[in-house]
Amino acid sequence: MCGRYAAGSELDELVEAFDVAADNSREATRSLLKSPQDPPVGAPDYNMAPTKQAPIVLTRPDSPRQLRHLTWGLIPSWAKDTRVGLRMINARAETVLDKPAFARAASARRCLVPADGWYEWQVSPVAVDAKGKPRKQPFYIHRDDEVPLAFAGLYEFWRDPALDRDDPLAWVVSFAIVTTAADPDMDRIHDRQPLVLDPGDWDRWLDPELTDPAVVGEMLAFARPGRFAAHPVGTAIGSSRAKGVELTAPIPRSGLDGVLDPETGEIIERS
Repeated sequence: MCGRYAAGSELDELVEAFDVAADNSREATRSLLKSPQDPPVGAPDYNMAPTKQAPIVLTRPDSPRQLRHLTWGLIPSWAKDTRVGLRMINARAETVLDKPAFARAASARRCLVPADGWYEWQVSPVAVDAKGKPRKQPFYIHRDDEVPLAFAGLYEFWRDPALDRDDPLAWVVSFAIVTTAADPDMDRIHDRQPLVLDPGDWDRWLDPELTDPAVVGEMLAFARPGRFAAHPVGTAIGSSRAKGVELTAPIPRSGLDGVLDPETGEIIERS
């Protein structure tokens, strides 16, 4: 968790929803992808995956709240190369203030990751696939109200030592999503989930001057069960080529086999 999420909003919608003062989302930034991003950077993407550039809301010291595109997979400033980012797409809320890779970012480089929802794969307690391994069923999880969804995130700057410091392409700005224990019922899908902050906490989370570990720890411990709904979706989400809103569509009960209903705990078997 979390390795895929849906980011279906247009950029102008994010500017309004997150009270952004400076829309810097169209500024060219260095990509780590070997091929052009698909959908293009800035377009709605219902299959946002690691190494892609995603819209992020952040506030820098002495700068207004801004919208930018950052690379998913945090690369610490001291990393020798960018490959480490693939192992740092998530940061555990319980330990983020103690881990060298995340501690400095958690102190002063916090961001919001706008999303429509996210995907988790439930491991079946009874059904197996063709290889005899436990069958995995993807679920789409989203807010059960009209409140904009924002993951707590951390971001970091990494400079390519092979390029001049003044070269814009020398810098990669990357982020990680903070995760926490899953809500009751949602833990029947997966034991972890993104730390989703409510709008009333956005200002504090984004404030780069707020570095008190006790206050940051309080925000990292935020929980409010009951905000989310979930439904099973098709396995197409596992393909990097799939990207449309149809990925979030529920599949019929008849298409499920050995799935644990997150609301009731009932095991749904194929009839």
